[in-house]
Amino acid sequence: MAQFSSIISEIEKATGKNLNNANVTSIGGGCINSAFRLDNGSVSYFIKVNSPQLASMFEAEAHGLHEMLATNSVRVPEVIGYGVADGHSYLALEYIPLGSLRGNASALMGEQLARMHRAPQPYFGWHMDNTIGSTPQINDKKHDWLSFWRDERLGQQLRFAAGNGFGGRLQSQGEKLLVNLDKLLAGHEPQPALLHGDLWGGNAAADDQGNPVIFDPACYYGDREADLAMTELFGGFGGDFFAAYNAEYPVDSDYQTRKTLYNLYHIINHLNLFGGGYLGQAESMIDRLLAQV
Repeated sequence: MAQFSSIISEIEKATGKNLNNANVTSIGGGCINSAFRLDNGSVSYFIKVNSPQLASMFEAEAHGLHEMLATNSVRVPEVIGYGVADGHSYLALEYIPLGSLRGNASALMGEQLARMHRAPQPYFGWHMDNTIGSTPQINDKKHDWLSFWRDERLGQQLRFAAGNGFGGRLQSQGEKLLVNLDKLLAGHEPQPALLHGDLWGGNAAADDQGNPVIFDPACYYGDREADLAMTELFGGFGGDFFAAYNAEYPVDSDYQTRKTLYNLYHIINHLNLFGGGYLGQAESMIDRLLAQV
């Protein structure tokens, strides 16, 4: 516990709880952060840590959780605090025992996510930059969705890929896609919605009461279909989820084309984070999209 003594002290100040006899247990993390459970037998907290220079990543995540919480839609972990202490950047959250998202929880999440997406937002982008994984995600404010997705999403990822040594066909075909983006998004004028931003199956679960919970956000204001597209990218969301979402906030048929466009962002990001195993998939997605131009 001594390795996190200052972090624990900050949690005590924020909550008014005495944590002198608490245990700290490693519970693993994703590929980006280390995660721990702090428990004293009556209360538990979830702590994520990383290197001190990544404090802004946790600050942005805390802001995203606060904003999603304020919509009174899907449950998210309550933020206890964040900052730099004990040689780490950290984010402390309430600890929620989690299980799989299935049955009624899946349908309930569809309804609640639709309600979160229905809340009107003033622009595309966000009030601060954040990260998608550990990749910088630029959220400059725009009032035009096409230019936002071209410049701050696909264009950024392609530039990062070029810097990581992925040139050649990915870049030449990617540039063609950017030039023709207006054709793929013709007539599509989405209203800005608050997005989770990284809504794959690993970032959604159910609490012990069967209520859906989402976490690890990369929030921004964008086309709600971008959130929906990612729920289909790696699985984990069943038919009940999609049926309930559509009953609450219907999606038009052209979503099936845009789904590939929006998931391309995440596949190129995986290329940048994890290497060339995603190159062929990224190029294939670009080819499919260009074939529809």
